[in-house]
Amino acid sequence: MKKAIVYNNDEVAGTLEKNSGGYVFQYTDAYFTNTTKKSISITLSKTKQEHRSKILFPFFFNMLSEGVNKQLQCRHLKIDENDYFSLLLAIGNRETIGAVYVKPEQE
Repeated sequence: MKKAIVYNNDEVAGTLEKNSGGYVFQYTDAYFTNTTKKSISITLSKTKQEHRSKILFPFFFNMLSEGVNKQLQCRHLKIDENDYFSLLLAIGNRETIGAVYVKPEQE
């Protein structure tokens, strides 16, 4: 199981996890109960329930590079081009567009 911490405007918003059943995103209690904080995406509504998907959520998938840039990143980082979650963990905290970024959870 791999896990990432999801930040919104430099504040911890939730966790993203990959397990044998797919992907799980959940807002932290502190972020969820703060009424001034908005959901990170309209497709990941601010709810107490876990969001589950068999594929990487499109919101996070769209944070990844495409084409030649993706090929170069994967080659340089030695990551399989189809391992989207590992790529997200490796590059999701660098120069993302917007306020949301991810970092691998420290074990």
